[in-house]
Amino acid sequence: MTFENLKLIEPILHAVKAEGYTEPTPIQVQAIPVLLNGKDLMGCAQTGTGKTAAFAIPILQLLYGKQLPSVGKRQIKALIITPTRELAIQINESFAAYGKYTGLRHTVIYGGVSQYAQTTALKNGVDILVATPGRLLDLIDQRFVTLQNIQFFVLDEADRMLDMGFIHDVKKIIVKLPAKRQSLFFSATMPPDAQKLAATILVNPVKVEVKPIVATTNLIKQAIYFVDKPDKKSLLIHLLQDKSIETALVFTRTKHGADKISRDLTKAGIKASAIHGNKSQVARQDALNNFKNKRTRVLVATDIAARGIDVDQLSHVINFELPNVPETYIHRIGRTGRAGLDGVALSFCDAEERDFLRDIHKLIAKTIPVIEDHPFPMKNPIYTGPALQSRPFNNHRPPKAEFVASSRYRPSRVTRNA
Repeated sequence: MTFENLKLIEPILHAVKAEGYTEPTPIQVQAIPVLLNGKDLMGCAQTGTGKTAAFAIPILQLLYGKQLPSVGKRQIKALIITPTRELAIQINESFAAYGKYTGLRHTVIYGGVSQYAQTTALKNGVDILVATPGRLLDLIDQRFVTLQNIQFFVLDEADRMLDMGFIHDVKKIIVKLPAKRQSLFFSATMPPDAQKLAATILVNPVKVEVKPIVATTNLIKQAIYFVDKPDKKSLLIHLLQDKSIETALVFTRTKHGADKISRDLTKAGIKASAIHGNKSQVARQDALNNFKNKRTRVLVATDIAARGIDVDQLSHVINFELPNVPETYIHRIGRTGRAGLDGVALSFCDAEERDFLRDIHKLIAKTIPVIEDHPFPMKNPIYTGPALQSRPFNNHRPPKAEFVASSRYRPSRVTRNA
């Protein structure tokens, strides 16, 4: 299957090739024809499957075909709602990449920064608007945005939207949309609340599901360290003394915890920064850019802030704390092992987290190997499962990510979160 087989127009095919994409991902193969036929879609796919391109490409193509000679200011015809600033920025960048030869205008709005640049872009007129819920409602109230001309509506990362408490904002936005529109609903998981929300948005939708997300973990070397909670900081510093860990994304459950870990690593001489919802947008973007450009070796993040983080050749993910939702573990470790490259996911488990680990094992249908040979073993072991002593785990060293350098074996870039 090629992008030509999906009957894309030349301006978009040209842009896709310029991005280095060769073959569409499964979600793109399934979703793009459905959307080009004008049907509503409910997609179950996690970040990293190429779902942004799955909705951005057909929206661009359909809007391109409806362009009229410019008369007056352009009206917003497509609205994409997403929960985090980082993901909104990333989606807007995708529209820029795929739509560079279409002549369509797009912009992104989000909170935490001055609205001046955003309102200036809106005054100049845009065809496509990417937004976070709060800032969108704010600018609607200020009459900078009207949704009466919306033809395409996308609700992205719906499960995370619900987790973050945006349900009421989303409902306020939905009632402002025209009844006649094409709607798209994407969610990594489909809990009952997400299904109920989808029912209020979609009309006779085609369901597209890319699963299991567990399959992506086959590219990732996973390991567990059993460690008492007070020793986690020392174990993390110990592991990061291994210079073969070029970059590491460290996950914690709380914003306070992310800040504390970042400070502890910095004191230990390890360049680190934190990213979470309490940081200003400027601080978050600076931290992310420094990490992407390898000026910072370690980025400590909460789950919500990590949505939208897309870093090439991220070698290691470290779960300083295990998540209490097993699907979140899959999302976390999926930040590495992208585009066909190997990755490593290390997790710390204390006595209070053993139930979380049991749920993760059940979800991924296998037992994560245990590294017993490390300087901070648990004083009262809670698990006697398979220990991993063989290379490259011995001598207290975590596994290494071996990146595929040969272009002969390098998969299409579209396997990233396009």
